Amino acid sequence: MATILDGKALAQKIQSQLQQRVENLRHHSGIIPGLAVVLVGNDPASAVYVSNKEKAALKIGMKSEIVRLHERSGETEILLAVKQLNERSDIHGIIVQMPLPAGTSTEKIIQTINPAKDADGLHPQNLGALCWGGGMRAPRPCTPLGIMTLLDSHTISCQGKHAAVLGRSAIVGKPMALMLLERHATVTICHSRTPDLQTEVKRADILVVAIGVAQKVQGDWLKPGAVVVDVGMNRLNGKLVGDVDFDSTAKVASAITPVPGGVGPMTVTMLLANTIAIAERNLIL
Repeated sequence: MATILDGKALAQKIQSQLQQRVENLRHHSGIIPGLAVVLVGNDPASAVYVSNKEKAALKIGMKSEIVRLHERSGETEILLAVKQLNERSDIHGIIVQMPLPAGTSTEKIIQTINPAKDADGLHPQNLGALCWGGGMRAPRPCTPLGIMTLLDSHTISCQGKHAAVLGRSAIVGKPMALMLLERHATVTICHSRTPDLQTEVKRADILVVAIGVAQKVQGDWLKPGAVVVDVGMNRLNGKLVGDVDFDSTAKVASAITPVPGGVGPMTVTMLLANTIAIAERNLIL
């Protein structure tokens, strides 16, 4: 059976380290890193995600604020909320919880966030910094950053490996490919128009799956010994499952993330880490 890449355990370890950084900031400068989340509407999944982020932030001594807007809030109202957070000195990190209501320009909302406060690392300026490489200090997208941290914790090297990323979103797929490239992997991005998905998966030493289809990837798709990272979170017959069929793939892979308890806790932890790093950077500046 594959080694379990336990994101929950690693997240707890990292958060204890982040708590010490928060305390150091408070003790030496009086600064308490502040994270603000703009939540539009009453989507149950979004409400759970935001609650988890708030609890994690408060647990390590950060300031957490949720800006709740009605589901019928227009783009102008959302933009105003973001602009107000941009101006506040006690807020160091800002995120806008997705999805946004129909008719709202997600791109316009993200571009309105001050890049220096973009805790999700999704502003075009920060994604551009990621494209340029590690020499530019900027917040990085939380899920790919969490995945790389998880791989590092198990000394899984990407150098010279063939990596396949299933999914091409700006939140996971594209930045994930860039981070793997940065670590000298040869990267293939697969998507809904990829003609022979199984063949591409079969070549991968490292497989990252973020397609939103429950248990799509099966064990017989894998190259024996592959490392499998499952970003998916789907509800199937009342149970949370990933985009990978865990039971069959765990018999073939050398290492695999569980769902839940794999990538999710790492994403939240990287959000906290990004916010703290922004507060520390502001202090230096």
